[in-house]
Amino acid sequence: MTETAPADSAHHRPIAAIILAAGQGTRMQSDLHKVLHPIAGKPMLHHLLDTVASIGAARVVVVVGARREQIEASVAGRDVAIAVQGEQLGTGHAVLQAKDALHGFAGDILILYGDVPMVSAETMRAMLYRLNVGEEPRAVVLGFRPDDAGAYGRIIADERGVIQKMVEFKDADAGERAVRLCNSGLMAVRSADLFALLGKIGNDNAAGEYYLPDIIMLPGQQSAVIEVTDPAEVAGVNSRAELAAVEGEWQQRRRARAMAEGASLIAPETVWFSHDTQLGRDITIEPHVFFGPNVRVADGAKIRGHCHLEGAEIGEGCEVGPFARLRPGTKLAKKAKIGNFVETKNADVAAGAKANHLTYLGDVTIGTGANIGAGTITCNYDGYFKYRTEIGDGAFIGSNSALVAPVSIGAGAIVAAGSAVTQDVAPGDLCLVRAPQVAKKGWAARFADAMRKKKEGQ
Repeated sequence: MTETAPADSAHHRPIAAIILAAGQGTRMQSDLHKVLHPIAGKPMLHHLLDTVASIGAARVVVVVGARREQIEASVAGRDVAIAVQGEQLGTGHAVLQAKDALHGFAGDILILYGDVPMVSAETMRAMLYRLNVGEEPRAVVLGFRPDDAGAYGRIIADERGVIQKMVEFKDADAGERAVRLCNSGLMAVRSADLFALLGKIGNDNAAGEYYLPDIIMLPGQQSAVIEVTDPAEVAGVNSRAELAAVEGEWQQRRRARAMAEGASLIAPETVWFSHDTQLGRDITIEPHVFFGPNVRVADGAKIRGHCHLEGAEIGEGCEVGPFARLRPGTKLAKKAKIGNFVETKNADVAAGAKANHLTYLGDVTIGTGANIGAGTITCNYDGYFKYRTEIGDGAFIGSNSALVAPVSIGAGAIVAAGSAVTQDVAPGDLCLVRAPQVAKKGWAARFADAMRKKKEGQ
C-alpha cells in the first residue's frame, strides 16, 4: 500500500498547498498562536512553508481564524495568501475558505495542517505522484500505522491502496478497530475536484460540522491511501507535551544527520541544534551544547561541554569552551580559542587569538595571535551607546584588565594585569594603570588584635 515516487520522477502539474491553521489551540495554554510555537527555533508553520516551497508549490494558502493577526505578521514578506474561517465549522469548511484564493488555479492541491510540521518533502511528492498514476484517484489520503492506534480514524483499503471505507473510531465496529492503518488527515486532491467534492458533503453529525474526510466516501469516486514511512512525520501538536515530543524527534534526526556527515557527538542526546545550524567535518561536540539560530562551525573545530552558541561563525580548528557563551556577531578565525566562562558578542577574533577564561569580549576586534588574560572586560556600553575596542596582532592583555571603549591597543603592546585602560596604547608599548602598592608593617596583626579585644568586651 506504500507508494514511493521514483527517484527520477518529476511532477509536471502545478502544485498548491492549503495549510489549515484556524484552530483555537486552547490546550497550549498560550497567548501565542499554536502554529507559531517553535521547533528548533523556527515556528511550526514555517517548517511547513519551507518544505512546501522546496517542492515548488506555485500557490500557498493559510487558513486562519483566531489570532489571525499573529499569523499574518509572521508570514509577511512571503508569497502566502491568507483565507479566513470566521466560524469553526469543521475541516471541510476550513478548506472551502481557500477557494477564492485559489481561483484560476489548475493543478494538484496538498491539504496540510499547521500543527503537523514534520511531514517531509519526499512524503508530499509521494502523495502527488500517487494522485497521478494508475487509476488516478480523485484524492490521496496519507495513512500511518502508529504503535498505539488509539482513537484515530481507521482506513479500510484493498491491497492496491484503494480506499473501501474511512471510519471514525467512535463509529467503528470491533473488526474495523482492529485495523492499524490510521488517517493522518493529510490529502492530495486535484483542483478540478476538490471544491466540487466539498460542495457535496453535509454536516449531519453530532458536532454539526463539515468534515474533510467525508469527501472520500462520496459515491461515484475512488480514492487511494499511501502510508508514510515514519509515523513521526504526522505527529500533531496540541499541547506543550506534544510540542516537546516533536522537538525531541526533530533533534534526534538532526543529531543522526550531523554524525552521518562527519561530526562526533560525545553524548548526542544532550546536544540541541537550531533549524539552520551548519556543521563541517571532523567536528567534536561535547555534552550539553546548545546551538541557537545562525551558527556555522568549520572543519576540525571542537565545541566543549556546556556551551551556548548563537549567531556565531566558528572557524577551522577553533576550540570553544567549556562553559562558553558565544552571542550574535561572534566570528572566530582559524584556530582561535574561546575558553571556559568567556562570553563574546559582536567580536571578531583573528587566527590564533585566545581568551582562555573568565572574560567578556563585546564589540571588539582582536588581532592575530593576541592573548586575552583572565578577567578581562571590554567596557563597551556607557548606558546610552555602544563603543568598539581594537586589539592589535600579538597584543597581550593582562588578567583583570578593563578596556574602556572606544580604545585601541596596538600590535605587540602589553597591558599590565589590573589596568583600567581609557586611552589608546601604541604598538609595542607597556600600559600600566595601577595605584602604587603600599605596605604598612604589622598593621594587619594590630587590627586583628584590636577587633578580637573589642569582641571579647561586648
